[in-house]
Parts: sequence; structure tokens; C-alpha cells
Amino acid sequence: MQHEEFRDLMAGIDEGVYFVDTDKRITYWNRASGRITGYSAQAVTGSRCSDNLLRHVDADGRDLCIMGCPLSAAMHDEGIGEMDVYLHHRDGHRLPVTVRAAPLKDADGTVLGAVEIFSDRSDRSAMLAELERLRNERLVDPLTGLGNRRYLEIAVEARFRARAAHGIEFGILLLDIDHFKKVNDSYGHPTGDKVLCMVAATLMDASRPLDAAIRWGGEEFILLYPNMTIASLADIAERVRMLVEHSWIDLDDGTRLSVTVSVGGTLSSAGDTLESLTGRADSRLYECKEGGRNRVSIGT
Repeated sequence: MQHEEFRDLMAGIDEGVYFVDTDKRITYWNRASGRITGYSAQAVTGSRCSDNLLRHVDADGRDLCIMGCPLSAAMHDEGIGEMDVYLHHRDGHRLPVTVRAAPLKDADGTVLGAVEIFSDRSDRSAMLAELERLRNERLVDPLTGLGNRRYLEIAVEARFRARAAHGIEFGILLLDIDHFKKVNDSYGHPTGDKVLCMVAATLMDASRPLDAAIRWGGEEFILLYPNMTIASLADIAERVRMLVEHSWIDLDDGTRLSVTVSVGGTLSSAGDTLESLTGRADSRLYECKEGGRNRVSIGT
């Protein structure tokens, strides 16, 4: 199949598709790529895919543009199959996608570049439906779109009942954006609001349908996870911390603004209340702040 025919075919599919040349400059960007990432074809065509654009990272935080680039592997005929990564969305947050890459060759077998196909795996449909229901019941924070404090009270009470009836443990993470006052003081509150929304979107995309993401107040967020162990809660906390650290927004003056979070977490215990749970998580969060910020502390 000729490349032009292939481009026409790719234009109408639901998965993101883009082509790069041997210098990894983007030469084609289909409509779904724009829908998933927020970047239009006009904005990205001619740019290198690593130029402040997608900047894939894996679950361990490795920058795949530097180590393990799927497109580079494809151009060297090193098959990678499928890879789960987190790309950078135009709005700043990290979005989980599954990528596949393959070489583009001419009739003589000379490599002309590579194609990457990616699909959104954030399972936002169920989350957005739930948030719409909560919005109708006035349980949503108006700025970030996450659940509000009242929603947390309802969700935690349901988890307490499940723990009492079935022994299902659950955990919470309390996150605080580090040095957020400096963001507001240096860039203004509208930019601070954009940062809050960026962090909120990253937390939402890192959540499963049964998890809950809440704006606790100010620059603090709470994540609620059913069916947890200490080890699994610690793994999630570290992944969330890493994803926020690798998110950023681009300001009008060309500044790239990023933030970090400190994360304290704990598992539920018999006799717990919302106050005791959040109190333990807050103590762990305080340890992170005292220890230098941008870190995780999890305990019972």
C-alpha cells in the first residue's frame, strides 16, 4: 500500500496515528491524535516528537525519548509489541496510553521513518459519567471537576461499610502541591488554577473506575482506593508522585511550569473515622514536607 493511501486510511480511525521521518520529525498526525492529546496537526507537524510535546514516560518515570523510544526501536527493526506509557497532554497532565510502533520503508526496504499508533487507556468514560452524576447532586468541586468534601464523606462511609461486611481494606492518599503559594505569588491566581486543574486531570487519569479522586481544599487532594495493601498503596503513591512531576503547562511567555507533590497515605483500620484516617495521612504528609518534599510516606 502506498503511503498516501495509508494516510487516508488512518485519517478516519479512532486511534491516534502519527508518522515521523528518520530524525523523528512528525510528518503526519491524524485527527484522533489531536483528540487524544489536545495538539492539532498544525501545531505539531514539522516538530520532533520530543520537543516539549508528548514526552512519553513509563510507569517508573523513565523518559522514553531518552531511553527506550518506541519509534527508535521500530526504525532499527527492534520489535516492541505493545507498551503502556504516559504521554504529555496539551493541557499539561499525564495521560495513560498504549502504543505500538513500526518502521516505514520504501519499496527497496530502506527505512524512511516510523509510525506510532496509540490508544487512550484512561477509561474516562465511566469516570466522566460518574462525575456528571455527582455534578447533578452538587458533589463536584467546580474548578477541578473532582469530587468535593461531601462526596468524600459519602465514599468513605461506603468503604467503611464494605470493610465491616466483607473485610475489604481500603487506603487513602493525601497529596499537597509543593510550594504552591510561590506559584500564585509569581504567576498569579489564574495560572495557579491551571496548575490545580493539571494536577487534578493527572490524578483522574491515574484512577480506576472504583477509585475516588477528591479536591480536599486549596492545593490538597485525596485519593481513595478500595482493596489495597500497604505495598500496593505505596506503589500507587509513587506512580502518582512521578506523573505529577513529569507534567507541565506552557505559559504564554514560553515558560514551562511544573510542580511536585508530597504524598502521605494510610490503610483503614477497625474503628476508623474519616477524621482518624485523614489525620494519619496528614501526619505522613508532614513527614514528607519535613524531609524535603516531592516524596511519599505510607504507613498504617
